[in-house]
Amino acid sequence: MSQIQLLLFLLGVHVLGLVAVAVLMIPALRDNGPELEDDGGDGSDDGWGNRPNSKPDPSRWPGGGIPLPDAEQSKVRLRGPGRIRERLPLVQRRPAHEPERKPVRADR
Repeated sequence: MSQIQLLLFLLGVHVLGLVAVAVLMIPALRDNGPELEDDGGDGSDDGWGNRPNSKPDPSRWPGGGIPLPDAEQSKVRLRGPGRIRERLPLVQRRPAHEPERKPVRADR
């Protein structure tokens, strides 16, 4: 009896999966989208997608030019030859502190 129940359960899961696939596939196959006009071209959209074939307004683009007066130059040019570590100034380490008392060897 348990083998029959297992087979019915597996059959039900597979039928449910097929129904779910059919429900998702039918609308996808029926939707043809808007009909495209034949403009006599080769079908290339030149990479512009759905936007119009016009150049963007230049006033909306940020300008280039020289750096701002408050900009600080970097210490190292990252694109230059050599290693970055060689061009950075050495960091001065703090001197070691002298111990407050002289170490004493413990006798056993």
